[in-house]
Amino acid sequence: MQQSDKAGLLYALAGFCTLSIGDAIIKGMAGEWPAPAMALTRYIVGTALLAFLLARSDGIKALALPKDKLQWVRGVAISCSAVGMFLAVWIMPLAEATTIAFTQPMITAVLAMLILGERARASTWIATVAAFIGVFIVLRPNFESAGWGVLFPLVGATGMAVTIIANRASHGRASILAMQYYMSVTAMIFLAGVTALGHFSGVEGFAVTLPHWSVVARCAFIGFSATLAQYLIYMGTVRAGAGTIAPMTYGQLLMAVALGALFFGDLPDALALLGAVIIIGAGLYLWNDTRRRAARQP
Repeated sequence: MQQSDKAGLLYALAGFCTLSIGDAIIKGMAGEWPAPAMALTRYIVGTALLAFLLARSDGIKALALPKDKLQWVRGVAISCSAVGMFLAVWIMPLAEATTIAFTQPMITAVLAMLILGERARASTWIATVAAFIGVFIVLRPNFESAGWGVLFPLVGATGMAVTIIANRASHGRASILAMQYYMSVTAMIFLAGVTALGHFSGVEGFAVTLPHWSVVARCAFIGFSATLAQYLIYMGTVRAGAGTIAPMTYGQLLMAVALGALFFGDLPDALALLGAVIIIGAGLYLWNDTRRRAARQP
């Protein structure tokens, strides 16, 4: 393996593990503030950081809101992913919520066939069916305690899958930094609307009150850490390639298991581990099949 590949793998592993740190902090904040408000605060911080970098690079005019509808699709989709995962880690063990989120590659592959017209492959359907068998195994013990809320990780995974599809469709329409800024600022605007609607809906759990300063500080840290994680993953992709770093995503799951056990006493049982193995196996099978097909192309 070349030195650049090794560095890329380490960058990517660090990035994915950093995402789990943010999830663990979110889990520790369950019920302290509405999920949309927390997600909004996270994107306010991320947008401010990206706006500073983009303005320094391309000037103030670069901060104008995007006119491209796909950029707004990206922002809405990543917002749904964020809120879905916030709620997921609140009601489920961290490792199990993270495990179900790893259905995202299979959901992405299916959406790519339906939306982008990519060719349907048997490997995609095999991996998808296997992954959702794994989801069913993981969810069964949680359904009685959490009800339909156990589907929140799938909402998060689907939102991320739509984001990736929109990323593919909008590739090359702006610089990488501008694309990150557009997604963050549109997510911030959408979440501001969702937070306001939730507050005025009359539902107690969505009422926005003045939070303790530590809640805002933790949300801000999550915003910073998530932006850092995305940068590390990007650096890993540049140095080693997207296909090479893909298995490093499972470092996020290992970190989630460790953090869940250390801080929340959540140890996955044998059934949950079986489901996780099936989901991870399906993802690795799909990744390997994609790499083999790419290698055969001239």
